[in-house]
Order: sequence, then C-alpha cells, then structure tokens
Amino acid sequence: MKRIFFFLMIFFLVLSCQSNKESGQEEWHELFNGKDLTGWYTWQKAPEPGSAVEGISRDENGNYLEPIGKNRDPLNVFTVVSEEGQPAIRISGETFGILVTENFYENYHLQLEFKWGDEKYPPRENELMDSGVLYHSMGPEGAWGGVWMKSLECQVMEQACGDFICVDTTFADIPAVKPSPDARFQYRVGAEKVTFGPEQGYCRKDEDHEKPVGHWNLLEIYTFGNESIHVINGEINMHAYNLRYQENGREVPLTRGKIQLQSEGAEIFYRNIQITPITEFPGRF
Repeated sequence: MKRIFFFLMIFFLVLSCQSNKESGQEEWHELFNGKDLTGWYTWQKAPEPGSAVEGISRDENGNYLEPIGKNRDPLNVFTVVSEEGQPAIRISGETFGILVTENFYENYHLQLEFKWGDEKYPPRENELMDSGVLYHSMGPEGAWGGVWMKSLECQVMEQACGDFICVDTTFADIPAVKPSPDARFQYRVGAEKVTFGPEQGYCRKDEDHEKPVGHWNLLEIYTFGNESIHVINGEINMHAYNLRYQENGREVPLTRGKIQLQSEGAEIFYRNIQITPITEFPGRF
C-alpha cells in the first residue's frame, strides 16, 4: 500500500511540474496577431521631399512643413504581409516613423525576429540598413528628432545589432572601454561602468552576432528593475545598468514604457513578436 501511495505521489508531482511548465509557456503574450496592427499605433514625421503625400503643405524648396502624425499612413509604411509563407509586419522605411504598442510593459522578456528587405530611401539610400527596437518609451511622439519618444534603444542596424542608445533625456551605466581614443565606447564585461546620456548616448555592443542580409535574426531584450540585456541570435552583447531619465531637473529610475519599432530609411520585416513577464534575470546572466 505504501508503495502504491509513493508511486501515486511521484505521478502527481510529475503532472504538477508539467502543468507549471505549460503554464509558464502560456504566459507568452503575442504582440503581433498575424492579421493586423491591433495593439499598435503609428507616428510619422514629415515625409522626404521625393515622396508624394497629399494634404501636407510644402515650402518653396519642396520640403514638407508638417508631420504625417498619428495613425495616418498614406504611403503604407507599416503593413502586414506574408513573408516566406508567414505573417510579418513590413516596414518600408520610406518615412521616418514608429510603430508603437498601446500598452506599457515592465519586467519582461521580449523576443522577435527581423529580416532586412531590399529597399532603401532618402536620406539613407546610400547608408547601412537601419531600424531599431526602442523600449521603456514614454512621453510624446516626436520628442527626439521629430520622431522618437523618450526611450532606450536596442539598435537594429547592419553591423550594429544590439548597440545601446539613449534616446532624448535618458541615461544608463554600462561597463565599457574605448578600443582607441577616437572610437566609440564598446561594451565589455567586467570593465568600469561609463555613464551614457544625452551628451554621450551611444555604446557599441561587444560582438556582432547578426546573420547575413536575407536571413531571419532572433532579437531578445530582457528588462528587470532598471537594468536591461540585449541578446542577438542567442548571444548576449549588451548589459545596461541604472536605467533612468530626467524629469524636472532630476534623474529618476526608468523601468517601464511602451515599445517602438522604427522606420528609418530601410525595408525590414518583423515577425513572432511576443513578451512574457519575468521576476528575475535568467541564471546565465
């Protein structure tokens, strides 16, 4: 009888562990439903002169005088398409703009896949392909450069995926070194922490883990408290500490916000965008 009871206990323990595992998996929340842009809104700055947009005035040199603004997309910059047989968000890059979550998020693991397209537009038609995932976004759209919200950026750019950027009046402390006097700071595990902010807001990742153009890449961002970690294709290449922003002349912790996907002159596809809450960083960090 005791032996039967013992095996029953083991059986139910295994079921309980399996249930907890499945419950953990179910905590993932899809930010892209595969059909439309429900849960997101758009913001776009003034178009480039070569783009034809009706209803926006121009100056004598052909420059547009006002932004396209919120939830207007006359050039279909943000669309849902089928790419390689799966639903994806296509961002054409024709105007500088953002696709923004309606909701705020805090203490999470975000993951998504991205792949570069073929098209590039002014003023970056001769530059490296560029986009970005901006997190802990807050305040008005257009606060920085007439486009971006106050935020922290995980750079998505050829040869620079995972770089860290302080957008507007945000700050972070990152262990970093300068490979040479005229080079940008570069993340280095164990190095002395350097403060990044409006005056010096760019820190390069330690290694490049991006796949060749045309291949899908997995990008992950972990945030817990006021720290964040960037992971590209399974490899950690950035860890930022003491995330904060300036408010009324003082610095306060930055721990939550919306998520922005950038349109920045290059065609890019995003898919499998999902998020799950975390209560600590995974052990490997």
